Amino acid sequence: MNNEMVLTGAKIVDPVTGYFGPADIYIADRKISRVDKKKKGASTKGALNLKGLYLCPGFIDMHVHLREPGREDEETVQSGAEAAVAGGFTAVVCMPNTEPALDSAEAIKFVIERAQAGKARVYPVGAITVGRKGEALAPMLEMAQTGAVAFSDDGSGLQNGHLMRRALEYIRSIDMPIISHCEYDDLASGGVMNESFTSTVLGMKGIPAIAEELMVARDIMLAEYTGGRVHIAHVSTSGSVELIRRAKRARVRVTAEAAPHHFTLTDELIKSFNTNLKVNPPLRTKKDVDAIKKGLKEGVIDVIATDHAPHSIEEKEMEFDFAPCGMIGLETAVGLVVTELIKKRILSWPEAVAKITVNPARILNLPGGKFEIGAPADFTIINPALEWVVSKDDFRSLSKNSPFVGRKLTGKAVMTIVGGEIVHSLI
Repeated sequence: MNNEMVLTGAKIVDPVTGYFGPADIYIADRKISRVDKKKKGASTKGALNLKGLYLCPGFIDMHVHLREPGREDEETVQSGAEAAVAGGFTAVVCMPNTEPALDSAEAIKFVIERAQAGKARVYPVGAITVGRKGEALAPMLEMAQTGAVAFSDDGSGLQNGHLMRRALEYIRSIDMPIISHCEYDDLASGGVMNESFTSTVLGMKGIPAIAEELMVARDIMLAEYTGGRVHIAHVSTSGSVELIRRAKRARVRVTAEAAPHHFTLTDELIKSFNTNLKVNPPLRTKKDVDAIKKGLKEGVIDVIATDHAPHSIEEKEMEFDFAPCGMIGLETAVGLVVTELIKKRILSWPEAVAKITVNPARILNLPGGKFEIGAPADFTIINPALEWVVSKDDFRSLSKNSPFVGRKLTGKAVMTIVGGEIVHSLI
């Protein structure tokens, strides 16, 4: 793409103002230089006509696992960036549960350097504790200075309440969030799916909702006590949604996210023994799914994030009890949001887009997410009516562990622009 460019013909979806209508977007020096709702750009030389498509600020996925360093057979920073732009994401935020963990300034620098060759922007999250072992705080300020955008021991919950308190106090001065994976190990121990009637019928050990909800309650109370900011990752239960709702009413500094599989799938599907349905936190009941959808609608849940978790075929082909948790999600997220939330009128287009643009940008203090002069020229262009079937052969991710293979979806990212350059196009 030329240094100067006009995107014309599309309807823009503005998550900030709620505007959903025609406009031309002008790009200069890799940034937005002008937003014109008078539609003069169509006759401008070099204009890219996007008639019939929806133009959104670049989508941001604030919860992915890129596996590098340590498991480059499952995903790398570069392959994850390829999968991201194919799915319509211009930026991804990668979790620190790599091997070794991202628990030092050097590790954060490694990811940032590896990301330079990728097509998407990649922002690393630093570990809260050394080695994610939950024993001693990692050097968070040093990691923040190097480029970490948040801190988490994601992949497991931080069991030690004292350390969580200290972490919230420690980074309060730099106004960064702690991303909390909420699960008490002693309550979840040995569980492989949601504790429910279905788990009893299948004879599988369950993970009770209370294992998540107790830690959600603890971390909300610690955020209130310390004045720190906590972000609840991958909310999966109705009880967690209610706890977050009450905390927001009390003006506690808490935000939350939900993954597409937690507002789309239920634990009853595990009767198929498809190990791609094994995730952490586990798929829950229809009541929980409905509560998450309601939480998204009400704004209790701020963000939609994929929790993209690649695993090798060999690992996922083990018995259900022994298979690792996680599914890939970068390349199916847009279709699931359109099919399950927008088409069913749970969220409007501006509401849905806000949860994958301006909201994660605000929580993580990132640029982008807005149609604002001077903002990065990052855009996600969607064909809202395109019907497509999820296929393993189309995945750009190195891993293929998706339970959505074969599913028909509506809505797909057909072009992704990062810094004024087309990095993915189906047009």
